[in-house]
Amino acid sequence: MASWHSIPLQVLYQVLGWLTFISWAISCYPQIILNFRWKSVVGLNLDYKLLNLTKQTSYLIYNASLYFSTAIQKQYFEKYGFGQMIPVAANDVAFSAHNVIMTLVVLFQVAIYERGGQKFSKSAIATVSVIWLIATVCFFVALPDHSWLWLISIFNSIQVCMTMIKYMPQTLTNFLRKSTDGFSIGGVLLDFSGGVFNYSQMAVQSIDQGSWVNFSGNVGKVLLSLV
Repeated sequence: MASWHSIPLQVLYQVLGWLTFISWAISCYPQIILNFRWKSVVGLNLDYKLLNLTKQTSYLIYNASLYFSTAIQKQYFEKYGFGQMIPVAANDVAFSAHNVIMTLVVLFQVAIYERGGQKFSKSAIATVSVIWLIATVCFFVALPDHSWLWLISIFNSIQVCMTMIKYMPQTLTNFLRKSTDGFSIGGVLLDFSGGVFNYSQMAVQSIDQGSWVNFSGNVGKVLLSLV
C-alpha cells in the first residue's frame, strides 16, 4: 500500500474530505427541519426519497466494504497495483452512514406528517425492487469465487444510477406545481458544494501519487461528484 509523499497534500486531502462530509451531511438537514416546522411533507416527492435510500445504502455498502475489508483491499491492489492507495477515506464511510440514517429520518417524517394524498408510485417501488433483486443475484454469483471487489463495484454502479435518476421525480413535481414550496433548495446547494470538495480531494491524492488510478478505481465517486 502506498504512502503519502507530501505532508501538506496529505493534510489538504483530509481537510477536503471532511469539508465534503460536512457539506453533504448538512445538506440533509434543511429538508428535515422544513418538514418538522410545517409538520408536512407536501411538496417533497416521496419517490425521490425512496430512490435515495437505495442510493445511500448502496454507497455505504461500497465504502464500508472497501475501507474495512482487508480481503477486498487485497483484490483492489491485485487489480490496480500494490503501490496504489484505496480510493475510499474515513469521511466517505462517515458520510454514507450518516446519510442512510438521515434518509430514514425523512421517511419516518413521511409516515407521521401530512402527505397531501401522496403515495409511493408503483414505478418507484418496482425500480427499487428490481435493483435489489439484481444485487442479490450478483451476491450469489460472486460467492463461489469470493469476487467481492466485483460485487461492491456493482453497488457502486447502483449508487451512480440512483444519483442520476433520483432527482427526476422531484424535478417533475416542482414543474407540475410551478413551485418549490416544501422542498429545500438549501440542501441542493450544499450537495453541489460537497461534490466540488469531493472531486478536489481525489485530485489532491492523484497529484501526490503521480497517478490517476484512484479515479479509474472509483468511477462511482468521480461520477457522484460530477452529478
